[in-house]
Amino acid sequence: MKRLCTFFTLALVVALTLAGCGGNDDTTSTASSSSSSSSSFNDADVTFAQSMIPHHQQAVQMAKMATMKASSPEMKQLADKIEAAQGPEIDTMTGWLKDWGKKVPSGSMSGMDHDMDDMDSTGSGDMPGMMTDADMKKLDGARGAGFDRMFLTMMTEHHTGAIEMAKTEQTDGKNADAVALAKKIEADQTAEIAEMKQLLKS
Repeated sequence: MKRLCTFFTLALVVALTLAGCGGNDDTTSTASSSSSSSSSFNDADVTFAQSMIPHHQQAVQMAKMATMKASSPEMKQLADKIEAAQGPEIDTMTGWLKDWGKKVPSGSMSGMDHDMDDMDSTGSGDMPGMMTDADMKKLDGARGAGFDRMFLTMMTEHHTGAIEMAKTEQTDGKNADAVALAKKIEADQTAEIAEMKQLLKS
């Protein structure tokens, strides 16, 4: 009887120990996976975020102009939609760069961020679809139907550039969240280009 009790006691201790180890392994594995997912990035991810932030900031600036100057409700609704989508995306990408220990572009966008190495004297750098300072001043000075046409033409070009950048991220990027955002940007802005082309026709 004494040997039997000793056997059951030993078996219980072994079972509890194994259960505890199993639980710890799962927790450690989950934490490690989560950490790996958030910290896994490459140069393409950094370039995407550092370029898309000022690109988005310029689009938001243009959208704010349209909210005040556009002559039709449809134009103002489109401007509101662009600002509402791209503002939070700027915050998201800023958070990534901080987490990755990388430089966050700063400044307001017309020919923004003179700190960035790839900006040239026009303020457009090598980012596709960016408007120059002269373009932005011209848009700001336009009124009525002339503003509407100029805004739609410029924003279509701007969106086309963003889509090009988003496709590059999807091909070359490593961070899952960044690639997912690139897919969203491509889808959203492709739809908005179609909407702007319809507005230009009308």
